[in-house]
Amino acid sequence: MTMTAKEPKYVAPTVYPETQKYWDAASDGKLLVKRCLDCGEHHHYPRESCPFCFSERTEWRDASGQGAIYSYSVMRRATVPYVIAYVTLAEGTTMMSNIVDCDPDKLRIGQPVTVTFRPSDGGPALPMFTPV
Repeated sequence: MTMTAKEPKYVAPTVYPETQKYWDAASDGKLLVKRCLDCGEHHHYPRESCPFCFSERTEWRDASGQGAIYSYSVMRRATVPYVIAYVTLAEGTTMMSNIVDCDPDKLRIGQPVTVTFRPSDGGPALPMFTPV
């Protein structure tokens, strides 16, 4: 079963001033991640300080949008079944998202995915992933 038959409505995220740039980029079809200027680590969810070294010297970077499924779960008892997953980006950080436009029974851990964006209900676009 491919999950494109009936597209669910996605709840709009709360946009805070420190994440505004992230959500604006998502609405433009670009995925951003934060990178620490002191330790060099990328991190997600976007925040002002680095979760690795606690430095406040971070900057936004364009992400490639490429990654691999780290873990996933298929929610079949929902009105519209969906897949929620952790995706490890090529930049090294892992983010939680949905896997869309796929047959959930064919997904595998380590499977390559690429970012796509879906409109939210009255808010910015949401980054999601589809198998390559």
